[in-house]
Amino acid sequence: MPATTTIPLPLSSSLDRRGRRRGGLCAINTIIGDEGHRGVSGGERRRVSIGVDIIHDPIVLFLDEPTSGLDSTSAFMVVKVLQRIAQSGSVVVMSIHQPSYRILGLLDRLLFLSRGQTVFYGPPSALPSFFLDFGKPIPDGENPTEFALDLIRELETMPDGARDLVKHNKSWQKRMAPKLKLHDGGHKPSLSLQEAISASISRGKLVSGATDVVSTAAAATAPSAVSKFANPFWVEMGVLSRRAFLNTKRTPEIFAIRLGAVLVTGFILATIFWRLDDSPKGVQERLGFFAIAMSTMFYTCSDALPVFLNERYIFLRETAYNAYRRSSYVLSHTVVGFPSLIVLSFAFALTTFFAVGLAGGAEGFFFFVAIVLASFWAGSGFATFLSGVVTHVMLGYPVVVSTLAYFLLFSGFFITRDRIPRYWIWFHYLSLVKYPYEAVMQNEFSDPTRCFVRGVQMFDNTPLAELPAALKVRVLRAMSSSLGVDIGTQTCITTGPDFLAQQAVNDLTKWDCLWITVAWGFLFRILFYFSLLLGSRNKRR
Repeated sequence: MPATTTIPLPLSSSLDRRGRRRGGLCAINTIIGDEGHRGVSGGERRRVSIGVDIIHDPIVLFLDEPTSGLDSTSAFMVVKVLQRIAQSGSVVVMSIHQPSYRILGLLDRLLFLSRGQTVFYGPPSALPSFFLDFGKPIPDGENPTEFALDLIRELETMPDGARDLVKHNKSWQKRMAPKLKLHDGGHKPSLSLQEAISASISRGKLVSGATDVVSTAAAATAPSAVSKFANPFWVEMGVLSRRAFLNTKRTPEIFAIRLGAVLVTGFILATIFWRLDDSPKGVQERLGFFAIAMSTMFYTCSDALPVFLNERYIFLRETAYNAYRRSSYVLSHTVVGFPSLIVLSFAFALTTFFAVGLAGGAEGFFFFVAIVLASFWAGSGFATFLSGVVTHVMLGYPVVVSTLAYFLLFSGFFITRDRIPRYWIWFHYLSLVKYPYEAVMQNEFSDPTRCFVRGVQMFDNTPLAELPAALKVRVLRAMSSSLGVDIGTQTCITTGPDFLAQQAVNDLTKWDCLWITVAWGFLFRILFYFSLLLGSRNKRR
């Protein structure tokens, strides 16, 4: 509740005002709870749902039975707060069953309906004269609203229903219109909805721009533009970041499981690809390690999918009245989630880089950390974007898994770029796995002084590999003599750059691949922002 209170009210609002907004409605600094975690009681949960909406100082506030399930004292307290909200300039409309005498005294206007038709509209003080004029006087000491409801139900059981009461209300409204224009001693003028909204805007209420009525009223009352948001961008960022951090702090098991998955994956890869040598088989094994490692980075990011889906309806409710900017929401969650990606990147790199025996020394290690971090960044951005497009986690996971499988297929590991059919080459450049895969390849094989095939090793992975070693040397000498080139058992046949050329990994540098991967992460978060912008418009369909 404190975070929710801070977002909607203007920065100039006093702490006392924020306290009055939520005072008497809910327990402060108490977790609400859910089916699996004990929290507040049912009555407190109802008051919290009301408090979340009235905190935002809305122009129009609709409430459906806000006092149901509450005791008389709590119900009176809730309506008393709603009265203060109305007195501050908001238009408060609520449905309520059998209000007590005390609650009845707080209401400005009552509306009784019978099968969609108005049978009474006016101040509570006019009920006795209304029913007296109808020929059904309210007995002394009886609650006027209970009498009215009982009478309406009785009339609805008759063939004509409440038709006579509807006609009586129309004629009564015409006769009493001048008197009803001012009620409660003539101090509270009766305004139309548009007039009430105009008055609210003139008092500094938020303008959501969601309806033509509000826009028209704003144009009529405010000569200058009225801000659509109560607080500046940096205040929203601070509050939303704090809330996202608290949510992350309350569920440490999520990060622990993700870290455990990364460490277990790194341990398995490190033990399988332990201390790879520079032989042709070692080269092929490196390719397998890079492909599995880089694709794993993206698969482990699929846990970002349910993050937004779990709070989707909270987001829709809060942005329905422009409690904060969507850009603030996207950026705050990005900032809060980034440090965990750094921890995961160093955990995976420390587990695998030295155990596998990758090249590059300290510079190579930190580049490996950077490309793993960029992969986590792009993968989490991709999952976050999908969470803004799909509406259920069961729809999102098949899309994530299948799309990442396609990315791995076209990454260049299973089939090199120059062998991919022309009609599929576009998918190769869209593959998220392509760029980190080629980056680590170049980080490993870009040194021209490293040799991976020497002398008779050229016969490996060929039928000649089964020949005796002495015979391989004789064949090598014959080839040397035939070609007129001195090829000995230690002659370097294939260097790192030669191998990169064979794999068609030569169109981009490793730094190009790194920055492209980072750019993918930014692009998906921008797309996520637009999906929120288009998917949460404040319009009824």
